[in-house]
Amino acid sequence: MTLAKGREFLMIPGPTNVPDEVLRAMHRPAIDIYDGALLVVTDTCMADLKTVFGTAGMPFIYAANGHGAWEAALSNTLSRGDKVLVLDSGRFARGWGEMATKLGLEVEVLAGDWRRAVDPQAVTARLATDTGGEIKAVLVVQVDTASGVINDIPALRRAIDAAGHGALFMVDTIASLGCVPYEMDAWGVDLTVTGAQKGLMTPPGLAFVAAGAKAMAAHESADLVTFYWDWTFRQGSEHYQKYCGTPPEHLLYAFRQALDILLGEGLEAAHLRHALLAGAVRACLTAWAEGGAMEFNILDPRERSDSVTVMRTPGFDPKALKTFCQETCGVTIGGTIGEIAGQGFRIGHMGHVNAPMVLGTLGAMELGLAALKIPHGRGGLQAAIDHLAAALG
Repeated sequence: MTLAKGREFLMIPGPTNVPDEVLRAMHRPAIDIYDGALLVVTDTCMADLKTVFGTAGMPFIYAANGHGAWEAALSNTLSRGDKVLVLDSGRFARGWGEMATKLGLEVEVLAGDWRRAVDPQAVTARLATDTGGEIKAVLVVQVDTASGVINDIPALRRAIDAAGHGALFMVDTIASLGCVPYEMDAWGVDLTVTGAQKGLMTPPGLAFVAAGAKAMAAHESADLVTFYWDWTFRQGSEHYQKYCGTPPEHLLYAFRQALDILLGEGLEAAHLRHALLAGAVRACLTAWAEGGAMEFNILDPRERSDSVTVMRTPGFDPKALKTFCQETCGVTIGGTIGEIAGQGFRIGHMGHVNAPMVLGTLGAMELGLAALKIPHGRGGLQAAIDHLAAALG
């Protein structure tokens, strides 16, 4: 038997749901890439990216995914043999470090824990020993979708300052921008990367980098620069130079529409919506966890992100619940990855998501827990509703 006929729910931590208006924006013929309307689209996207990043710095748009943004950030600011410090708290900061190694950089990973945020004191302690300034950049992820953690970016900036260190501070906001507060300039971040396919509600294929003054200065002597990623070329006078060739025009129209939706809602309102919906998810899962078959991956509630929730399931095989939700209910949730692969599930609640989608997902999961006779605390869905009712009352 299946209850899955109808509109499917995609509740994975990216790529996320694309609004119908964004899909419609792409449904148009190709246009001139050298003059006219597309230049206006580029200019307005660049300006609004500054608003979303919270920076007066220079934004760059790439036809790429988030990994492309990683490479653009590293290659434009560093030189072969430079050392970078990766702040470990999940799969994706490590991934950025792995890319750095392939580019010829020396990579040191500050050991972390997949169940906790980065410890600012440990950052200060390590940087304080680097009296010669060998470490040229510090890399961290604001939200890691593998672990479900949110790192305290302002606290990490203070940690770097406490050590009196001059390294570039680079932050990955691929799973956080548009979902949680982020203020690049106010928080003292030198370079930020993100992608279009999560909180920015656009199909995969666009990556973005925002470079502050310190990063732009580092670019002047960086020797890892390659033609495609090069910031200097992309600041040329011809429109095509901003994309190092043909612009991804249909994705740009999609992104323009997504920005209109996000900024029309307002960044603060979008952040509050994510916080409320994430709180509902956590209230539900807290109730379920009372049965002993599951637990939050991130131990400290203050370090759990508002864009994705990661649960471990020592009491049952998560694949059975995931399969039930997808095949019987038409709801797709994510599995765990990296060092906790196969040990739990992930619920994405970011981007184009609302209360019916979250409550429907939790309802399908609660149905699955009951149908599969998986031990769990009762009243999870009601706890989610109560959380939202209290917040909205």
